[in-house]
Amino acid sequence: MSLVAEAFVSQIAAAEPWPENATLYQQLKGEQILLSDNAASLAVQAFLQMCNLPIKVVCRANAEYMSPSGKVPFIHVGNQVVSELGPIVQFVKAKGHSLSDGLDEVQKAEMKAYMELVNNMLLTAELYLQWCDEATVGEITHARYGSPYPWPLNHILAYQKQWEVRRKMKAIGWGKKTLDQVLEDVDQCCQALSQRLGTQPYFFNKQPTELDALVFGHLYTILTTQLTSDELSEKVKNYSNLLAFCRRIEQHYFEDRGKVLKKHSRWYF
Repeated sequence: MSLVAEAFVSQIAAAEPWPENATLYQQLKGEQILLSDNAASLAVQAFLQMCNLPIKVVCRANAEYMSPSGKVPFIHVGNQVVSELGPIVQFVKAKGHSLSDGLDEVQKAEMKAYMELVNNMLLTAELYLQWCDEATVGEITHARYGSPYPWPLNHILAYQKQWEVRRKMKAIGWGKKTLDQVLEDVDQCCQALSQRLGTQPYFFNKQPTELDALVFGHLYTILTTQLTSDELSEKVKNYSNLLAFCRRIEQHYFEDRGKVLKKHSRWYF
């Protein structure tokens, strides 16, 4: 899309108020969605809750193929369809809602750096675990990813996705990493986040930003997803302020408003 077209779309978006029937699409919750997509969806839900914007979550088996970018989640607002947290943040900002307007330029640059850290470390580790760890692939990933589809399509789609992710892992230098090395990367990421958070309620003191939504989406999902082992969630549990951070956002933006994050979720510690 050209810059002129993007500017025109932004003007249209800004002119229209946020509708009551705004919808977020993701894969089937109970039997299909994987850790990384669940984390991404929860991050967007948290961001919209922090902006006090209503959203209805709709689960579709083909959500990944409905998305304009091929990634979930995506939102349908009026006649606009936007996918992934970054573009959704910009779309919402065009409508006059921003969580980071109060930050100065240095803080905004720092926020973006930490968001890159989360995407480069936590998201990549989730993808590695789902598609490169043989135990997880065999016991969880293939069955869940292909669950909505009949044989042999379920196997074909799962193997196609696995090939795609493994090719990406090789391209970014993660192809030959061991699980222990990936878990060490996760620990280093959590350590950096824990040090930045400190004793503050949010990463930039008293008010949440899109960084808080992103971190919550990934950490909460890691903590509440049962995998073949607890090694991944144990890395997060080593940092008490990150656990308190997740509980704080869960209680303030979800439970207190009568919205349940997971129908059968529980903390695995």
